[in-house]
Amino acid sequence: MQVPRGATLLTTIFSLTACYHATIDTGLTPSTQVVEQSFASSWIYGLVPPKTVETASRCPNGAAKVETQHTFVNQLVGIITLGIYTPIQIRVTCAQAAGAPTNALLLIPQDAREDEVRATFGNAADLAAREKTVVMVRFAR
Repeated sequence: MQVPRGATLLTTIFSLTACYHATIDTGLTPSTQVVEQSFASSWIYGLVPPKTVETASRCPNGAAKVETQHTFVNQLVGIITLGIYTPIQIRVTCAQAAGAPTNALLLIPQDAREDEVRATFGNAADLAAREKTVVMVRFAR
């Protein structure tokens, strides 16, 4: 059975328009700060991955979302180079700072007994779970 040329051409064109896209969502609240690399160099159909995107200095609160994508242009470059050079687009959305409210601070007196310290940490855990916020525990000096 022979496949018509038109069907082969149409299948080839359709497969070239598809773009690989993967997203990792960390669950943190995203900020407006974005780190993007549109042509991160990978080689031999991605067997040699691109360099790590350094985001620690630009995203001090961590990453909220990481997206990798082979855009149409990235795929076109890969086809032209016969898969030797296959660039990828990487986009990292930074996370917002998690601010602790001023009333979420529990102080442990300097002369506190062991059971009082344990109770304070228990209260901090309960408060954090109930209010869904950060609770700091500080030992008084």
